[in-house]
Amino acid sequence: MNTTEMLRLIDAISRERNVDKDTLIQDLEQALVSAARKHFNAIDTEEFTCEIDRLSGKIRIFREQEEIPLEALGRIPAQTAKQVMIQRFREDERASIYNEFIDRVGELTTGMAQRYEGGALVVQLARAGGGNAEGFMPRSEQIPGEQHQPGERVRCLILDVRESGNQVKIVLSRGTPDVVRRLFEVEVPEVAERIIEIKAMAREPGHRTKIAVSSIDSKVDAVGACVGVRGSRIKNIVDELGGEKIDIVRWNESSQILIQNALKPAEVVEISLCFELGRATVVVNEDQLSLAIGKRGQNVRLAARLTNWDIDILTPAEFTKSLEIIEETYRDAGLLNETQIDRLAALGVISVFDIEEVGPEYLAETLDTDQETARKVVELASEKAKVVAEQQQKEKEEAERRKAEEAEQIAAMPGAEQAAAILGDFIGGEDAAPATAEDEPPAGEGADERGGESDDSAENENDDERASHDSPPTYEGRTQAEAEEDAVEHQASGESAEDQATNNGDDEGPTEVLAEHTDADAGVIRTRDQTPASEQSGG
Repeated sequence: MNTTEMLRLIDAISRERNVDKDTLIQDLEQALVSAARKHFNAIDTEEFTCEIDRLSGKIRIFREQEEIPLEALGRIPAQTAKQVMIQRFREDERASIYNEFIDRVGELTTGMAQRYEGGALVVQLARAGGGNAEGFMPRSEQIPGEQHQPGERVRCLILDVRESGNQVKIVLSRGTPDVVRRLFEVEVPEVAERIIEIKAMAREPGHRTKIAVSSIDSKVDAVGACVGVRGSRIKNIVDELGGEKIDIVRWNESSQILIQNALKPAEVVEISLCFELGRATVVVNEDQLSLAIGKRGQNVRLAARLTNWDIDILTPAEFTKSLEIIEETYRDAGLLNETQIDRLAALGVISVFDIEEVGPEYLAETLDTDQETARKVVELASEKAKVVAEQQQKEKEEAERRKAEEAEQIAAMPGAEQAAAILGDFIGGEDAAPATAEDEPPAGEGADERGGESDDSAENENDDERASHDSPPTYEGRTQAEAEEDAVEHQASGESAEDQATNNGDDEGPTEVLAEHTDADAGVIRTRDQTPASEQSGG
């Protein structure tokens, strides 16, 4: 091989592998030095030097300033030079890949699906200066249920880049919340320009994402801009995520209003905050219970993560009963007076379980009582909590027993009667189908601020179970007739369009805006109809 051809080959490798040309020439010089040491069986590395002219390609090897003819090295040293050259080329290529992609961590990129290896998807990524690199998407970072065919375009996030053995491992993801964030930056210019800020996000990949947004420009509606005209912007994001539903929530510095927005489309009656426990007790009417909790507790779980509050969902009757238990327990024992009991409720401590959890020191400080009395209050709460827990367990078991008996009775019926019984339960709403986006009103008639069809309903569970973000139970969904009645009520109420939007097809419309109290320390928030005019304040 003549020197000119050698330089052309080095230049081609440099372009193909995206490695600096001068680095490759230095690698060749080091390989030839190794060959010379091998030929003369020398140990001292300083004894030999090699120079390659960058223009002509002429190679000169020296041993202590004395030039050695290249032909004198022989065949075996040449093989050594080849091995060293290959090794150094690979090291340079790994370094080049690492340096390029480490600066792109957190960036959205597009690759080509190649194959699956042990559940991980191998994706071919194009390099900036030419050539390709392989990225790996672990099963944990994939969207559940999503399958990619070889040659299919894959849009993903560069999650991490690390050196693993003799290769650079580029970890990709489609399941991280940052994928949704980057897609919003691509589809919504106001987000990319930081006019609209994504304040918080919670995601269950493949199912639903809740995203809280705010605008620094009063003339730009954060929710409307993210949804786009007739849902055009949000639809592109949903399509990219394979139909994953996206709820766009209006951010508010008030925890009560933020929680209320996060639980939409459910209508909230009261929100009681306990800052000591980081817990929000949300009261909703019976017909809103399944909407607030969502399918398998998904709505309340995502709302809890979005707002950074533990959220318990109660009906008004359950909320009142919980307060009555506290009042009866301590009034009969003479440990707390009525003012102190009211103080507990105002601080969001609304059950004997809460009293047990906050402890005596907090009670002594907030109720202005001594440590001994506070200790007795906690001890009594612990005893009562056991009784209440046993009672709730019995009610749960009884409800399960009744359901099992009903199922057995239906199973024992003849075919026609069995079908009629099941149909009767369905029509009656006992086991009604979940409310979906098709049940919601169309654009301009009270649609929710969400992307994709609504899935806020529940599987068959007992209505007496409580919901929290850790282990939420499920509740029966609304019937379609009830959802249609809600739609008519929304349409008649003349709600504000800026407080609701949807990406379900072309849906985009308003819903009712609840009173927006800005006092974040207030213990309770009520809807417009329940809050006296003197207590209302602007959101």
